[in-house]
Amino acid sequence: MNWKEIRGNWVLIPRHPIGIIHFLGGAFVATVPHVTYRWLLEHLADAGYVIIATPFLNNLDHIAIAKSVLINFERTLEKLQDSTSLGELYLPIYGVGHSMGCKLHLLIGSLFSVKRAGNIFISFNNFAVNEAIPLVEQFNSNLDIEFTPTPTQTNDMIYESYQIRRNLIIKFNNDTLDQSVELKEILEDIFPNMVTLKILPGNHTTPLGQDIKWQPGTSFSAIDAVGQWFKQEIYRDLRRLKQVLLFWLNPVS
Repeated sequence: MNWKEIRGNWVLIPRHPIGIIHFLGGAFVATVPHVTYRWLLEHLADAGYVIIATPFLNNLDHIAIAKSVLINFERTLEKLQDSTSLGELYLPIYGVGHSMGCKLHLLIGSLFSVKRAGNIFISFNNFAVNEAIPLVEQFNSNLDIEFTPTPTQTNDMIYESYQIRRNLIIKFNNDTLDQSVELKEILEDIFPNMVTLKILPGNHTTPLGQDIKWQPGTSFSAIDAVGQWFKQEIYRDLRRLKQVLLFWLNPVS
């Protein structure tokens, strides 16, 4: 499988698709999701999921971004259904987000009428501007700048309007940016028994792990041993993340 750019989205299409994943990445790595999240997304595609990864540029208006990425996703999905056999199949659609991508999927599920078999939220956070971008306060503490919607407005919006019943929340045990527990409480209040929280080893950047091509020297040295250990540690967390995602997506496989 090779990545294709289709109507502004990066797409992977497996030979025998069983579902569609709309992927949204974190604020500062979402412009090239097929590069920054390549390992994770390609493994999901290997398991049979069409990947539609929508790039976006971050700004203060998160509602506008959510609307834009949804429009881009639907345009690409329409193109795929018209030009491939996907239109002949009923494939469940899942939203998968990392960090800010979680907030965007929550806004999409709260503000727009969308059909989703479920959503996956990895390392959710919902910070105010001065927490997400600390330099703002250092430059000018008198600036009245905030995201739209604010963190409180976002939580209220989810509680009042979020429509997607089945949800998986993933929190890493060494992630100081994570606010998944708060999200779990909100979603469980709306959809009791339909929300799963998994706490995994790793940190906020674990989903960004890549394939490290470590080539040992002609004789295996201490440096080679450290390199192999480092690679194994990274992949242990990534593989566990992949396994949890795939089991939740298709528990009867």
